[in-house]
Amino acid sequence: QVQVVESGGGLVQAGGSLRLSCTASGMIFSIDTMNWYRQPPGKQRELVAAITSGGSTNYADSMKGRFTISRGNAQNTVYLQMNSLKPEDTAVYYCNAVTRAARSYWGQGTQVTVSS
Repeated sequence: QVQVVESGGGLVQAGGSLRLSCTASGMIFSIDTMNWYRQPPGKQRELVAAITSGGSTNYADSMKGRFTISRGNAQNTVYLQMNSLKPEDTAVYYCNAVTRAARSYWGQGTQVTVSS
């Protein structure tokens, strides 16, 4: 089992920045990829960024150049640095851990609200 907890959401003005944190616990040695997803109001959940255990990263096109996913010194911590935020970035942001056995674990989500 893996437990995932997000933090760092909040209210920010357009053009501002936020950094989200995600900490995994439990069987962290089994984690292959950690992802950030988001779900805007009334819309489906979408992938924001991903980072593998080897450090490879991937981003949704609309986030490239504005968002950066990275790992902390402790391999069970992942960050999402969000710059130049726009009102359309308003969403609940979820951290997701996927193990080598393809099991998926989700956090409870953290709200990000960008005001215009």
